Amino acid sequence: MTRYEKKKCHAIIHGASVAAAGGGALPIPGPDTIPITGAQVAMVISLGQVFDKALTELEAKDLIGTFSAALFGRLIAKGLTTWIPGLGTAINAAVAGLLTEWIGWYAAEQFDKEREVIYAVKD
Repeated sequence: MTRYEKKKCHAIIHGASVAAAGGGALPIPGPDTIPITGAQVAMVISLGQVFDKALTELEAKDLIGTFSAALFGRLIAKGLTTWIPGLGTAINAAVAGLLTEWIGWYAAEQFDKEREVIYAVKD
């Protein structure tokens, strides 16, 4: 990954993480899934563009779905935070932001590795 690509990934991932954390701060269980997933899908599509990989919304959702840790983390956060008013909201927002950050960097690394394999095969 070039320095320029890493800088673009940094901006995309951190922006999506902030958006996901904002969605995770919703005090009502369930509706937070929509803004978190939306932020993650937009992030993965944007990261794909950095590495010249065109992704549809469905492909991005499938990719995110492969990260079972994200789903597991959300379920744990929801289970733990529903019993702690105020603090629970902060914990849920932090978990959503951190998991989005993890998904973003993992996706960026995978896109970079895929590109390296493609170039190696062409040579």
